[in-house]
Amino acid sequence: MKDFEIMFIQTEAMPDPTRMKFYPGETVLPSGTAEFPDEESAERSPLAHRLFEIDGVEAVMLYDTFLTVTREDGYDWQVLKPMILGAIMDHYTSGAPILRDFGSADETFEDVPLVYPYEDDAKDANIIEQIHEVMESRIRPAAQQMGGDVIYKGFREGIYYAQFVGPTTALLGGMGNLFAHFVPEVTGVRDWRDAISKPGLETEEGRAVLHILEERINPAVAGHGGRIQLIDVRDHTAYLRLEGGCQGCGSADVTLKQGVETQIMSEVPSIVRVLDVTDHAAGMNPYYAG
Repeated sequence: MKDFEIMFIQTEAMPDPTRMKFYPGETVLPSGTAEFPDEESAERSPLAHRLFEIDGVEAVMLYDTFLTVTREDGYDWQVLKPMILGAIMDHYTSGAPILRDFGSADETFEDVPLVYPYEDDAKDANIIEQIHEVMESRIRPAAQQMGGDVIYKGFREGIYYAQFVGPTTALLGGMGNLFAHFVPEVTGVRDWRDAISKPGLETEEGRAVLHILEERINPAVAGHGGRIQLIDVRDHTAYLRLEGGCQGCGSADVTLKQGVETQIMSEVPSIVRVLDVTDHAAGMNPYYAG
């Protein structure tokens, strides 16, 4: 057990009023990030598990020197903060690890390879160094202010692949503009998960759902500045992402349930569920979480 005479834990409010940063003054993770969207996932982290024992804690994210806690609606930070501070202090004085069997940075995210066998090309070393400079000086500070992170995953053929943690997909457009100015060799920025092989898209089900989206649904959605992307088809479930004007739209759920879901399930009877994996407002992602 580690003894502390006094432990000063600093807090910092965030733009999202449901989130708050906590700085324990001790290392949280040696590197990388770890995201726990629910109590079940927190079984891997004694610290996160302890926090989920507090009524009103909805999600926990761990960083290098701080952690963020998301509260449920209807709970007040004035009530939650003392309990969270106590739980953090109890964890550090217990001597328990932050993560069980933690062996590498970002271990809580599935290390899925990109479509191509990926290694950074030595000829791109100078470009990649510039990407990291822009990331560390301009993008990651903004991402962490939002309570998330943007992590380098790879660079190939002009495309920078990034992992967006928390609500940071909102930065994607601005990142493209930044790189166009500072590193013009970067011609596009994409979510690294879009490069993961998804066999479900090549099935009869996948092709049928894609046909409906491209031929019937997206032409109508485009009139509102939006687009609906098919992410995968797995276990008779179609995973969709709403983009452009559809992302964050207050009517997105109605659009999906009353329009898109009905049409897909009517014309492709083998599809039994249609799930929206869009990060509309820092929400969790039911496809990539598992």
